[in-house]
Amino acid sequence: MVRSNWQTKTLGEVCDKGSSNISLNKIQENEGDYPIYGAKGFLKKVDFYHQEKPYISIIKDGAGVGRVNLQEAKSSVIGTLQYILPKENIDINFLYYFLLGVDFEKYSCGAAIPHIYFKDYEKEELMVPPLDEQKEIVKILNEVFESIFKSKENAEKNLKNTKELFESYLEEIFSNPKEDWEEKTLREITSKLGDGLHGTPKYDEKGEYYFINGNNLNDGKINIKENTKKVSFEEYKKHKKELNDRTVFVSINGTLGNVAFYDNEKIILGKSACYFNLLQNIDKNFIKYNIQSPVFFRYLEKEYTGATIKNISLKSMREYKIYFPKSISEQKTIVQKLDALSKEIKELESIYKQKVKDLDELKKSMLQKAFSGELTK
Repeated sequence: MVRSNWQTKTLGEVCDKGSSNISLNKIQENEGDYPIYGAKGFLKKVDFYHQEKPYISIIKDGAGVGRVNLQEAKSSVIGTLQYILPKENIDINFLYYFLLGVDFEKYSCGAAIPHIYFKDYEKEELMVPPLDEQKEIVKILNEVFESIFKSKENAEKNLKNTKELFESYLEEIFSNPKEDWEEKTLREITSKLGDGLHGTPKYDEKGEYYFINGNNLNDGKINIKENTKKVSFEEYKKHKKELNDRTVFVSINGTLGNVAFYDNEKIILGKSACYFNLLQNIDKNFIKYNIQSPVFFRYLEKEYTGATIKNISLKSMREYKIYFPKSISEQKTIVQKLDALSKEIKELESIYKQKVKDLDELKKSMLQKAFSGELTK
């Protein structure tokens, strides 16, 4: 319950905003002792600063809009961020914690580049206690958030470890083949290898066929998303490929190495999806795990072209060498072991992801309690 000595204020009544006109490309040659920050954090040190005292920064343009950070004195931010400066009798940390709980999404405008304006979100209301009580609330939140941070850090570390464990197992299998295993290129174990349409098909909202790319491929499955475009049967006939139950897809442009199987989906392919049809003596799940292994990704690192958007050529795909047991039954035995381990890893990942989600919810809950007067007597 909110105390009688708490006052209802708007954000505009407890803080001022300050603007920055600093452009990153204009300070490339500037060197000094004072830090300057951007949307992703520290950028560099320059020979000037905008703020004499500590302040709060908020991203007002682009990705991450609404994200706030506490910044030290004698520093600056670039023009895509804004300064939030507490007024008299407002503890900066109290204000920072309040801003963490604000839903800035509702103030966002702009389709291509999201933007928020202080004139909109300054109307946000908060209950403000006396300064000494603000400091007491901050002390409690500092302790709670520190504990949450450590717990979240451990959960994220465990999540990372489970992924690395599976990768190390794949590494062991595919980088240390047995003496009786065969070595062949992808060209030698496939009947056909190609990619999708180099261009844009004619879309049809009423069409039954989906235009998929590399980002629709995930761990053996084709994921049809809400924004996946459709085409007509006539358009499908123009661009269809020879796909069957031996077909494997791999993303080769942008995000590399996503893998999926064809399961009679009504699709046409874009250029970022490579497809190949395996010969009968090769288990497709064995190939899927090979493509998900560090061995394949090391090959990608050597072969890809493009600085901004990575690309693997069909030539490189055809020349990729794979070791595999001659016996398909032995391939399937290895796959069964990998399937079992993969299931265990996914279960652990689910647990740790839920833990991270629960901790984020706990932070929201604590902020709600703090600003409704439930944390102090």
